[in-house]
Amino acid sequence: MTERLKSIVAQMTPSTSGLSTITTKNPDDVVITLAIRTPLTKAYKGGFKDTKLDGILVKTLKQVVAQSKLDPAVVEDICCGNVSDAKAAYYVRAAMLAAGFPNTTAGSSLNRFCSSGLKAVQDIANAIAVGAIECGVAMGAESMTSGGDRLERPFVDEILQNPESCDCMQPMGQTSENVGNDFNISRERQDRYAAESYRRAEVAQKAGWFDDEIAPIKTTVKDPKTGEEKEVTLTKDEGIRYGTTFESLQKLKPAFLPHGDKSHAGNSSQLTDGAAAVLLMKRSKAEALGQPILAKYVGATVAGLPPRIMGIGPSVAIPKLLSQFKLTLDDIDLIELNEAFASMAVYCLETLQIDHSKLNVRGGAIALGHPLGCTGARQIVTGLSECRRQKKKILLTSMCIGTGMGMAGLFVNEQL
Repeated sequence: MTERLKSIVAQMTPSTSGLSTITTKNPDDVVITLAIRTPLTKAYKGGFKDTKLDGILVKTLKQVVAQSKLDPAVVEDICCGNVSDAKAAYYVRAAMLAAGFPNTTAGSSLNRFCSSGLKAVQDIANAIAVGAIECGVAMGAESMTSGGDRLERPFVDEILQNPESCDCMQPMGQTSENVGNDFNISRERQDRYAAESYRRAEVAQKAGWFDDEIAPIKTTVKDPKTGEEKEVTLTKDEGIRYGTTFESLQKLKPAFLPHGDKSHAGNSSQLTDGAAAVLLMKRSKAEALGQPILAKYVGATVAGLPPRIMGIGPSVAIPKLLSQFKLTLDDIDLIELNEAFASMAVYCLETLQIDHSKLNVRGGAIALGHPLGCTGARQIVTGLSECRRQKKKILLTSMCIGTGMGMAGLFVNEQL
């Protein structure tokens, strides 16, 4: 029976199993043929501290061209998630042209805070699914060295009359303390979670598990004292603090007083620079081009909740996504949950009753860092790499989103 005939039969035959439905292979599936990222470097003092956002973008896109071995003209659109830079659309367009993509390839940027990288993947995948394009690149990139996402002024009075609108101005650290206080997530539980994130990341880095997901990046670093510039090749994540323990974390002072006394530099995500990229096309297109199929994109969804407890967004988004595809958490092999703060990670872990052994196996943003617009794409890259290592199939990614949202994405690893 031909693949096309199998596809038609599968679509006509009612399926009671959500798992069998999402793992069925059809020519029209949107698939991932490349998933790479840069090393994640410390903002202000790391390997990308002297590399602007457009520099990070062009270096990442050159790696996409080199590693995919695909004619750049085949790519019809490039979408980059970015939070901090209002000029990101300029940078994406210019960087893609400099990286070797023709002027017939389009480009754009988008911003939905910490889910921007995943939303870029969703937008490109949706465009492919409906036939608007055949092939596209979804990216996430952030230079937190260059800027943050803080508001420059309060909202106008008409908006401030609404209490939840006012809550949208709360700093992220304050929302973390809200979660800790409202749901009794103790400092001890948060620090134990954070210590485990560091331990896992240290194990993963020492074992070389990150190596197949990281594209080496050449850039220039300036000595802050002498001003001397030197070329370096970045190959390793910089945020992993070897030897971090629960006891050492307990010694750190709270960072967000007077809002609470549980969150601090050691159990919150790090300020980080970095980028990730995912190449997508239909299965039939990938097969025709001889591209390796890494995974199938199944779907993604977003959900809202009160802005003041934005951190627990995944606890809303994950059940919504699972219900859409008739799945349960037992069907999921691996989960990448963004550790914006230990408070929200512990809440989601406990409330959703997630098996910790399949959550953030290589550590999360507490240990690796959280380049805001990059993370949603980075989680896919890391998660698929871990799926390949463990020969696991179903990957779920999720993150909280500032101002009160959560997003989740679903993927099927095909490199077993």
